[in-house]
Amino acid sequence: MFQGKPNTIGVFLVPHSKGAALVECGPGSTIPTVLKNLASHNLTPRDITDVLLTHIHLDHAGSAGWWATKQGATIHVHNVGAGHMIEPTKLISSAARIYGDQMNRLWGEFIPVPKKAINILQDNDEIQIGELVFQALDTPGHSNHHMSYLLDGICFSGDVGGVHMQGVKSVRLPTVPPEFHIGKWRNSLKRLRNEPIRAFATTHFGIHHDADWHLNAIERHLDEIEAWMETTMPENPSRDELRIKYKNWLYNKAVDSDLSPEMIAAYDVAISSQMSADGMYRYWHKYRKS
Repeated sequence: MFQGKPNTIGVFLVPHSKGAALVECGPGSTIPTVLKNLASHNLTPRDITDVLLTHIHLDHAGSAGWWATKQGATIHVHNVGAGHMIEPTKLISSAARIYGDQMNRLWGEFIPVPKKAINILQDNDEIQIGELVFQALDTPGHSNHHMSYLLDGICFSGDVGGVHMQGVKSVRLPTVPPEFHIGKWRNSLKRLRNEPIRAFATTHFGIHHDADWHLNAIERHLDEIEAWMETTMPENPSRDELRIKYKNWLYNKAVDSDLSPEMIAAYDVAISSQMSADGMYRYWHKYRKS
């Protein structure tokens, strides 16, 4: 449950012989929902031995410090993002500039992760938890501190695997600042295509067993975004103008895909079109504007 809407931020529970692991942990504001769902599986917070983070954005990693300090879990995180989990001042300050007085309502408390509780990951690392072995894949494009995890043919794809709500055939890409990069994202998708993936577990939201359809849709949507930018950005829109143009473009695509008003709202909660437009604006002016 996030902002009053269920099924928008996912936390994946993976049982093992010594307890259970979480892939993603969500923000601090969602801890009560996570604990309620653990109880429905006859698990307590202390049963969580490990938390694997795809990246350090608050909707994915905001409660990691709570799991480490209060429950003793080991936190597995990309080498580029680890320092910000230990000393989160810059991360929190950046988020506070965006969300202002809505910070606590949206994200809850962010507790630093003790250095001793962190396992710093490199590309292709294997993470053994009980009898489970996860493979970590460095997959930038959404952020430079993004790992995807492979386990028995399931890819926990964080945000590089896009936003794909259950029950619909529609995807959206979180192209947020400051590190959105089309070329890196495209290369990450090519890498995932070379892996034996039978299902994508997307944090926003759910497990999608039609892996080929999902990956094709993400690649196609990335191409559509690039083409839209190449048409729109030479007009030199302001940041506010781009936000409006992008929101309208997304809305028209959603209508063309026969999404219900409720589903359109769920996508908007999972990923802000305004923030995605800001990421495109920054990317264009940093990398593409001639």
